Amino acid sequence: MEFDSVKKVYFLGIGGIGVSAIARMFLLEGKEVFGSDTSASEIIKELEVAGAKIFIGQDISHIPDDTDLVVYTIAIPHFAPDFFVSVKKKFKNVISYPEALEIISKNKYTIAISGTHGKTTTTAMVAKILIDAGFDPTVIVGSILADVHTNFIAGKSKYLVVEACEYQRSFLKIHPTIVGITTIDNDHLDYYKDENDIENAFSEFAGMATETIVADMSSPKILNVTAGKNTSDSAKFYDAEMKLKVPGEHNRRNASIALAIADHLGIPKEIAIKSLESFSGTWRRFEYKGKTKTGAVVYDDYAHHPTEIAATLSGAREMFPEKKITIVFQPHLYSRTKLLFADFAKALGEADDVILLPIYAAREEKDETVSSKLLAAEIEKKNPNVIYSESFEDAASHLLQKNENDAVMTMGAGDVYKISSLIL
Repeated sequence: MEFDSVKKVYFLGIGGIGVSAIARMFLLEGKEVFGSDTSASEIIKELEVAGAKIFIGQDISHIPDDTDLVVYTIAIPHFAPDFFVSVKKKFKNVISYPEALEIISKNKYTIAISGTHGKTTTTAMVAKILIDAGFDPTVIVGSILADVHTNFIAGKSKYLVVEACEYQRSFLKIHPTIVGITTIDNDHLDYYKDENDIENAFSEFAGMATETIVADMSSPKILNVTAGKNTSDSAKFYDAEMKLKVPGEHNRRNASIALAIADHLGIPKEIAIKSLESFSGTWRRFEYKGKTKTGAVVYDDYAHHPTEIAATLSGAREMFPEKKITIVFQPHLYSRTKLLFADFAKALGEADDVILLPIYAAREEKDETVSSKLLAAEIEKKNPNVIYSESFEDAASHLLQKNENDAVMTMGAGDVYKISSLIL
């Protein structure tokens, strides 16, 4: 189908960071936007201000009978199967978020950024370069861009910059002209069979690029998935001395991918570098939240995989070499915590202090064989400065004892960021 004829659209899971971007697109096009989600959030509040009518709770009676299109987050069929079946029966046009991206990207020059880590930041970097270079792109990113305070930018040119998620092979719906790959790691193993299955998905996605694949060709996994394909090596654009506002080696590597894409598009290097040096980051990616009354600086990060935790901690030590680093971590998914248990313990154990919160279940049923208490006990074997907190309030009471010699980082893909409001 095409979106031109759509006048009224309903979003299931409208508070999701990707789905909400599509909702913003329809609002800007003057369409009637409705939606629902399981709980309220800042994203939902902002969509309501923009004109969307949103319900809390999923109920088919909320969806107007004359709705032209229903767009759903891919979690809906799993969490509410009966509800989803009833929606499919009643409405003709029901598509997933990835299928919406398929339609949007079909007639665009699409720059799709993928990778198990770093894709959000890299997508935002590429978007900023194109905006600063006058390319006027449309942008869909899985976070809020700090410079423009939105996850969707409506451009008027042929260019689309989009974050391409590998979960459930969602990115295979996109029509990419350029594919960027940041990293390939052992994540989403609740869906993928193993690392080989993950690599096969990335290989298929890379093969869909009609012009080039941009990635660091020194990585064996990248070489595996790009073998025999047209590639651009981002390692040639790496600059260890680049003055970025966002710290860490991982961000310099993200920037090298953005520079390689800019070069492919013919953007002068000096414009691209200047753009990156003024890049302020995105929501929940090493995001500065403020200072406590006792002087501790507080940051928040979406890191939810051991590789991401290690990279973010490295960036924190780079930024605060004289401070003690406290990580407040909320594990995301029982399956991920269980499968990567030893890796989590190792990565978190490198912090000066660790506070662990209960596992954020998200889309999973409770698994009694794994818990944050068990993870705390494992970390304690290497680092005695670890505690388990049953609640945000308990964690906050510990954090309020920190002072100007401390840097606090809340981490996780759940709602751990809410602790900031309790201590600032």
